[in-house]
Amino acid sequence: MAPLNVLMVGTGEYTTGFVGGGMSGSDKKVGVVGLTLFDLRRRGKVGKLSMVGTSGEKYPAIREHLQKNISSVYNNLDVSFDSFPSDTTTRDTVSYKTAINALSFGDAITIFTPDTTHYPIALYAIERGIHVLITKPAVKLLSEHQQLLRAGRKHNVFVFIEHHKRFDPAYADARARAKTLGNFNYFYSYMSQPKFQLETFKAWAGKESDISYYLNSHHVDICESMVPDYKPVKVTASGSKGTAEDLGCVPGTEDTISLLVEWVNRDEPARRATAVYTASWTAPQKAGVHSNQYFHYLASDGEIRVDQAKRGYDVADDSQGQLMWYNPFYMKYTPDEEGNFNGQTGYGYISFEKFVDAVTAFKEGRVTLDELDKRGLPTLKNTIATTAILEAGRRSLDERRGVEILVGENGVWDLR
Repeated sequence: MAPLNVLMVGTGEYTTGFVGGGMSGSDKKVGVVGLTLFDLRRRGKVGKLSMVGTSGEKYPAIREHLQKNISSVYNNLDVSFDSFPSDTTTRDTVSYKTAINALSFGDAITIFTPDTTHYPIALYAIERGIHVLITKPAVKLLSEHQQLLRAGRKHNVFVFIEHHKRFDPAYADARARAKTLGNFNYFYSYMSQPKFQLETFKAWAGKESDISYYLNSHHVDICESMVPDYKPVKVTASGSKGTAEDLGCVPGTEDTISLLVEWVNRDEPARRATAVYTASWTAPQKAGVHSNQYFHYLASDGEIRVDQAKRGYDVADDSQGQLMWYNPFYMKYTPDEEGNFNGQTGYGYISFEKFVDAVTAFKEGRVTLDELDKRGLPTLKNTIATTAILEAGRRSLDERRGVEILVGENGVWDLR
């Protein structure tokens, strides 16, 4: 079978590393999506690549950026792609339809766009027999998540949510060990990014989405995947404000959001657990890490603590003016001894390769959608509780009350 053709929807930081007319100032200076797919094409797993955004006028600068910072660095790695809309188009918010229509049945797309656009783009692709990878959060609304799940089954396509922390080696090991530690009792997590990221996200921060959707989605998903015998039943959220507004975000934008979630054992309702998920995008500029990220899991027969911010690897660099803790376990950007990209073992890369391999196996008839769900991959079916919690958290903040999560006998989830 020919390699999988992939359309990249979204041309921003995560796809290309190109932000505001130049290279991103974050840890994704050359992006993740594009670089990973260019390398998967070099390895023969991916075929034709294309990219679509809302402004075609960016493409000449994006191509120059990719040529200089990827191709010239990694042995002239092929960074070519077809682009939509044309280079002379100032703005076209539905250009994704033209780009998807140019695909063939059974091709795939990746979606790295603002949260509110995930649903219409994914649904349009699914209805045309296109396999879909969506950045987290999958969607903002529980109703949309369930609609995509139904549509995916109806049209027999694979939909994968890019929860890359599932493939972080420490987190993956912790998820496996949690199954041997008895009943779930308590979970606490924290994840942050420095304030300068708000400059990148200013167009949508506090308007179309919030820091809980953006960062809490990582650890909520990890917790959901660790405790399949439990379901969330109530969410109460709290948020702090002020700093994001001072930095130019719209009034009401939360700096930090905490979700207090009650979990109940599906078979023994008397067994309950508590989880607190906290996320912030107003962390210090000079914290030495791009993202603090850690969690504590407590069960009846043991506990797990994982700190994935400072991993025993620090670099003193005069140009940085401080000590830095890097994370090559996510994306390793240094070339190998032959000059090729050498980040195939990074969990940011592995996440995409899992999707490509799953779609290929499905198209070849070697696996079914049900079997892919059973593998514990972050599919729509395996991430529904995460969407329920995130939307309940947003409702709790807006309505200043606790929000209940219900699951009917028919398996349909709802919020009250």
